[in-house]
Amino acid sequence: MALPDGSPFDLTGHVALVTGGNGGIGLGMADALAAHGADVAIWGTNPDKNDAAIERLGRHDVELLSIVCDVGDEDAVVQAMADTVGELGRIDSCFVNAGVGGQAPSFIGMTSEEWRRVMRVNLDGAFFTAREAARHMVERSEDGDESGGSIVFTTSGSAFFGQQSGQHYGASKAGVNSMMKAIAVQHARHGVRCNSVLPGWIESDMTAGAFQWDRFVDKVLPRVPARRWGVPADFGGLAVYLASPASSYHTGDVITIDGGYHSF
Repeated sequence: MALPDGSPFDLTGHVALVTGGNGGIGLGMADALAAHGADVAIWGTNPDKNDAAIERLGRHDVELLSIVCDVGDEDAVVQAMADTVGELGRIDSCFVNAGVGGQAPSFIGMTSEEWRRVMRVNLDGAFFTAREAARHMVERSEDGDESGGSIVFTTSGSAFFGQQSGQHYGASKAGVNSMMKAIAVQHARHGVRCNSVLPGWIESDMTAGAFQWDRFVDKVLPRVPARRWGVPADFGGLAVYLASPASSYHTGDVITIDGGYHSF
């Protein structure tokens, strides 16, 4: 992709990490980042999906890395972050995107095991990932590197509007937003900015079941003013912006990409 000289969206020399980057929104972000010149690391739990994602990203002339990492495992995250920095030299932006959906029949039917399953990945995993990325960025800052860094969480409308039988999912995503704002405040002095991206209904593995249900489609799609489901590529431009110097003064924000769904 040819960009004008001096474009803030030229990410040559930039290193981006995308968790859950082997599919869906994460892969849409990773693809755009690589297309704009960033070296990209993806973390995912499925080796075959990781390999397929790397093959897709391979059409871009950048360095790529995939790591099998369960973000709910603190030790695995610490090791994967060290391996990423060791292979690619640094991490300039970290997209904390890995997550799981809820599977409870109802709130009163929700088991403690189901609550912990979602929290383990969506909140604990987000914490482990963001903490290690921030630690790396702060250490660089204290060593005199003034380039800063960007940490971006993937959140959900359920953090604000509730989700039947998904109280654990919404709570995890509300927690992510609170963590994001606190990171933005504490680490602005280190040049680290932090934001959240709030998707609407996006075509992905997580939504595939709902999108195959005719009643769901008939009820929900008319409530999307854009009259279509979102696709992973819809998040590419935003990922590039949040990784780039163009967003250097943009922090502590929740940015919605939903075709107007939450405004209707």
